[in-house]
Amino acid sequence: MRIAILGAGATGGFLGARLAKAEAAVVLIARGPHLRAMRESGLRLIEADGETTVPVEATDDLGAIRTSDFVFVTLKAHSVPSIAEDLAANLGPDTTVVSAQNSIPWWYFQRYGGELEGIHLETVDPGGVVGRTIDPKRVIGCIVYAATSVVGPGIVQHVEGERFSLGELDGSQTERIARLSELLASAGLKAPVQPRIRQELWVKLMGNAVFNPLSALTRASLGAMAESPVLAPVVRAAMEEVDAVAARLGITMPVSIDQRIRGAARVGNHKTSMLQDLESGRPMEIDAITGSVVELAGRLGVPVPHLETIYAGVKVLGG
Repeated sequence: MRIAILGAGATGGFLGARLAKAEAAVVLIARGPHLRAMRESGLRLIEADGETTVPVEATDDLGAIRTSDFVFVTLKAHSVPSIAEDLAANLGPDTTVVSAQNSIPWWYFQRYGGELEGIHLETVDPGGVVGRTIDPKRVIGCIVYAATSVVGPGIVQHVEGERFSLGELDGSQTERIARLSELLASAGLKAPVQPRIRQELWVKLMGNAVFNPLSALTRASLGAMAESPVLAPVVRAAMEEVDAVAARLGITMPVSIDQRIRGAARVGNHKTSMLQDLESGRPMEIDAITGSVVELAGRLGVPVPHLETIYAGVKVLGG
């Protein structure tokens, strides 16, 4: 089984390093100094129990996807629409697309059923280009629980979290998803197959849609935000709004807001992906992570004043 990772930065680099350590057939698709460093010196993974440098196959050629059984798309959500057509053109006849974005993903309302079947969110998929281009039958959803960062070209640091939850869009148990789960488990990762992947997506989004933009506005780490008595009322109110949007879609959160905040506190002094992007001068996932919830709330008639205010603030900050 061959795996391609499109967007081998923090999350993709961590995944690729773990797979390479397990001697899986994996190719990392990246660009710039990060790509050059991986080609020249391998990929260095820093973890709590030590450091490892693994030789990896790394390229900037999307053609590497053609011979892959699975391609993990670990690009930031706003980068996917611009490469969707090239991605689709380079898929092999049986290549499965594993989507691992921190947002309401482009596929959320595909293979969904009901009155919302097939709609798209402009904040995630402008014009619906990704949804039209990539066959939803190819897609597996993936929810990533790994706090990681690129600390230098070819160097990825893993802080905590090893779960990559997987789910078919229609909730079915298929041979391909079982094979993928087994492969990730062989690399020391937790890869449960979830029959309700959208429910788990909202659990993560409850934190991301709130903590990510607030971190950009305050420059605070996850632990600092979770433990701040000043921010606590804002965090709680905004999370309640995310919960209300999810409930309108029939989603019951399996964890409480208190549990979600405690989970962020356990991560400690880790910067969210949005804060990392802000400090590095990269575009932030403002629209996909927070704007998508605001847009969906508007469609569903759910009031989200705290989220709207946070979203507006980060939009001004991010241009």
